[in-house]
Order: sequence, then C-alpha cells, then structure tokens
Amino acid sequence: MLSLRSAFRAFSRAPLLSLLSVTTIAFSLFAFGLFGLVALNIRNALRTVEERVEIRAFLADKTPVEQIAAASDDIAKFPEVEHVDVVTQEQALARAKRELGEFKDVFESEFLPASLDVKLKPGFRDPNTVRRIADRLRALEFVDDVRYGDEWITQLYRLRNIAGVAGGVLGLAFAAVAIIIIGATIRMAVLARAKEIAIMRLVGATDWFIRRPFLIEGSIKGIVGGTLALILSYVAMRALQQYLHLETAFFDQRMAMLGVASGALMGLGGSAVSVGRHLRKV
Repeated sequence: MLSLRSAFRAFSRAPLLSLLSVTTIAFSLFAFGLFGLVALNIRNALRTVEERVEIRAFLADKTPVEQIAAASDDIAKFPEVEHVDVVTQEQALARAKRELGEFKDVFESEFLPASLDVKLKPGFRDPNTVRRIADRLRALEFVDDVRYGDEWITQLYRLRNIAGVAGGVLGLAFAAVAIIIIGATIRMAVLARAKEIAIMRLVGATDWFIRRPFLIEGSIKGIVGGTLALILSYVAMRALQQYLHLETAFFDQRMAMLGVASGALMGLGGSAVSVGRHLRKV
C-alpha cells in the first residue's frame, strides 16, 4: 500500500510529466494498435477468400446414382473433408445460368456434367493437401476431370505466408519502438526524482524498496495509455468505416484486454530498465 500511495503521489507531484508519459505510451500503442487492426483485417480477408477453396470432380456421363452416392459418403469420411455436395447436370446448368447470366442462352441441359463439390475443413486448405485430395478423386474410375484452381491456391497461400512474416516482423519493430519510447519517458520521471532516490539510498533503503513505486507507476501509466490507445484505435476504425464505407473488424474482448495488459507490461518493463540504470549510477 505504501508503494501504491507513493506511485499516486508521483502523479500529483508532476502532473505534466505524468501526462506526457501517458500520452507517449498511448500514441506508441495507438500506432501499434493501428498496425494490429490492419493485420487483423488482412487476415480476415484472406480467411474469407480461403473459405472459397473447393475441389470439383466432374463425373462421367451415365454414372449410376447409387455409385455417386456411395462415393460421396466415402469422400465425406476423409479427415480433411468438411462436406461433399452432389451436383446434378440440372443443378450445374442452373448454377451456370445464375453465375453467367449473359451466356444463359448458350447452355443446354447436357452441356455441363454432374460433379462432386468437395469442401475442405479449415487447416486443410493448403496447396499440398488440396492437391493430395484432388489426386485421390482423380483416381476414381467415373471421374473425368478434377478442377481446384491449383495456381490460385498456391498464390493465396504464398500471400498469406508473406503477410504473416511481414506482420510478425513489423509487429515486433513497433513493439520495440514503443518500449524504447516508454522507457525514455519514464526515465524522465526517474531523473526528476533523482535527489529523492539518493536520499532514500543514504538512509538505507533497498533497491527493491526504491524500485517498487516506479514499477507500479509505470504499470499504471501503461494501463491508462493502453486503454486510451484502444479508444483511439476504435475511433479511427469507425472514422475509416464511415469515410471509405468498408466493413472492418475490431479487436475482440480477449485481444482488447491483451492490448491493455501489453501496455502495463511495457510500462513495467520501461520502468524497470530506467530505474535499474539510474540505481547503478547512484
């Protein structure tokens, strides 16, 4: 409790410096939060595109219905498969007319073959898995052809991997910059109380006793700054939605709490480093 009171007294003794620290933390985490929102929405967009990954096995004419139904049941039992849809010639014709309305007069009832449309489970939509399932379908005697957009799937996963690596590297860079800025602002607070620390050292105070108020102060500043950054990120997202008329996702409750906790950890870490350096010089 003594350390907590000391931390709050530090806020009241130097309100402008405390405000500067909180504002710096908030805007550092705000920049990090904006990057996180961009990464989150890119990931969601890629996931939406990934859900369209599908293998379509075109069936030979006059394949018995019983054989198609049996094959559909067998394929649905594959651990990678989410579900299988049997598309008859009539359904294929209706779908083609719906999707390609400008050419609907060209299609005839026998023009399009029946097919098995295979949807894969999340986590099994990578190029290698899709190719393996396609080869198994192609081995069926009544399957004429298998299409799944090999090049498109490869490019999609290449883009996802690039986005993941770039996101990780840039995220770490933003976090490092935020920690450096937070450490610098808290170091200003430590230097402003240099005489107080020297006197505490002279009367026999331990390093932990001296550090504790600064660590609590840094954590509080981090929590306040993290909360403010979260609010700013939400306001920025809403403004972007209204200006560009885009549907964007925001952090869920778990990620929002993690962001505030990250602010507390950054404040704690910055305080620990700054106080530690100063105590070594005293």
